[in-house]
This record gives sequence, structure tokens and C-alpha cells, in this order.
Amino acid sequence: MGRKTPQEKADIAALRKADAALHANQRREEAAGIRHETPEYQRLNKAANDAADKVSWWRGGNR
Repeated sequence: MGRKTPQEKADIAALRKADAALHANQRREEAAGIRHETPEYQRLNKAANDAADKVSWWRGGNR
């Protein structure tokens, strides 16, 4: 109990990577004075949400 499969580990890593990319983009856009959702933000947000769908809520996902 409590052990993660290799697939779960990969899904968690993908979620963390997607979240990091989303937040880095958000910081860049805020620094540039952009206050609306750009196509890049929407793309990264969708990728983060798709990654979260594969991870349990216990690990920060949506499942």
C-alpha cells in the first residue's frame, strides 16, 4: 500500500512539469503586462489539466 507504479510516477512527473511550464508562462506574461488569457496560456492550462486527469487527487491531480 502506498507504492506507486512506474506509470503513476511518470504521470506525477508529467503533471509537475506541466504545472511548472504553466506557472513560468504566467510569470512571463504578468511581467510583460499581459492581463488576459493568451493562446499560449490556454494551451499550457489544457496540458496541465489533461495531466492532472491522470493523477489521483492525493498526489495533486483530479482523479
